[in-house]
Amino acid sequence: MLSPLTVFAIVAGASSLFFFIIAILALRRSKFLGGTIAILLGLLFLSLGAFFAAVTVGTQGYRAMAREEVAAVVKIQPVRPKEFNAHFRLADGEEVSFLIWGDEIYVDAHILKWKPIVNFLGLHTSYELDRVAGRYTRLEDEKSKPRTVFPLSQDKPFDMFHLRQKFGWLKPLLDAQYGSGTFVAADKPVELEVRVSTTGLLIRKAR
Repeated sequence: MLSPLTVFAIVAGASSLFFFIIAILALRRSKFLGGTIAILLGLLFLSLGAFFAAVTVGTQGYRAMAREEVAAVVKIQPVRPKEFNAHFRLADGEEVSFLIWGDEIYVDAHILKWKPIVNFLGLHTSYELDRVAGRYTRLEDEKSKPRTVFPLSQDKPFDMFHLRQKFGWLKPLLDAQYGSGTFVAADKPVELEVRVSTTGLLIRKAR
């Protein structure tokens, strides 16, 4: 099923093509005013279509969020001191495993908070887990021991989170922030839930 954004992008693209055709026909008949207006309308709808398409691509991998929910279940299995295996079962069912150095597991996320003005497009607060890393308890270990970090986000040509940070004109439409990164000890076998809400991330033992 097509998302509202995809539908808007298709409609805007088709409208743009329609007005460009009208412009060509008007200019051939020497109706310069009508042709100019049609070209401007075509450019307007082309810009809207490009914007809707960009938002669709830039939000791939993000999941809508209305309340606190489980973003991933993680099984921790220590291998040796300061080294452990973390097996993730993500909200979409994907499973990945990482061999991580450290005393603790650290996870953070991107959170997109869309303004009410664009909620009618089907865009609401959404999140994407960004990365997982190892964290040492002692600062001296952080400076001297191996560091490990792995991506959890989906590969895409560009990310709406980074576009919002780069372009200030998106501010009336969107707030983008890091969900508060969270960490917990990983020195014994345990099953954890990574939970996300509009205020950020937290990790707790699975029920």
